[in-house]
Amino acid sequence: MSTVRGFGSWLRATGTELLGWLLVVAGIAALVLPGPGLLMVFGGLAVLSNRYEWARRRVEPVKAKAFEAARYGVATWPRIALSVLGALSVMAFGVIWWMAPAVPTVGPLGPELPFSGWGTGLSLMISSVIALGLLGFSVARFRYGGDDDERVDGDLVEAELLEAEVGDREDGRRDAEDR
Repeated sequence: MSTVRGFGSWLRATGTELLGWLLVVAGIAALVLPGPGLLMVFGGLAVLSNRYEWARRRVEPVKAKAFEAARYGVATWPRIALSVLGALSVMAFGVIWWMAPAVPTVGPLGPELPFSGWGTGLSLMISSVIALGLLGFSVARFRYGGDDDERVDGDLVEAELLEAEVGDREDGRRDAEDR
C-alpha cells in the first residue's frame, strides 16, 4: 500500500513540475507567437514556485510586469479597439487555416497554405478567444473596477510609467551615494 502511495505522490510531483516547465516554455514561445505569453510564463512560475525558491522569487516581478502591460494596453480606447481588431484578425486567420484553401503557387509556397489544417486553425482560434478574454478582464479590472491605484483614465498610465522610471533612477543614485 505504501508503494502505491509513494508512486502516486511521485507521479503528482513529476506531473506538476512537467506542467510548470511546459507553461514556461510555451509562454516564452508565445511572447513572439500569437498567445498570452506573460500569462503562461507567470502560470508556469507559479506552479514551479511550489518546489523551487528561484521560481518563488520571480513570480511577483513577472506578475507585476504582466499587470503593467495589461494596464498600459487598456489605457486608451484606441488601444482597446486595436487589440480587439487584432484578436478578431487572428480568429479570421484561424478559420482560413482550418479551411485550408488552395493558394497560388509563389516560389516555395503553394498550392496549400503552410501548416494548414484543423490543428493550426484551432490553435489560432483558441489564442484569439484567450486574447479577447484577457482583454475583457483587463478592461474590467483596470478601467472600471479594482482599486483606485489600478484604474486607468486616458494617458494616466504613461505618466505613471514615466514617474516610476524617474523614481527608479533616483533610487539608483541613492544606492550609489550610500556606497
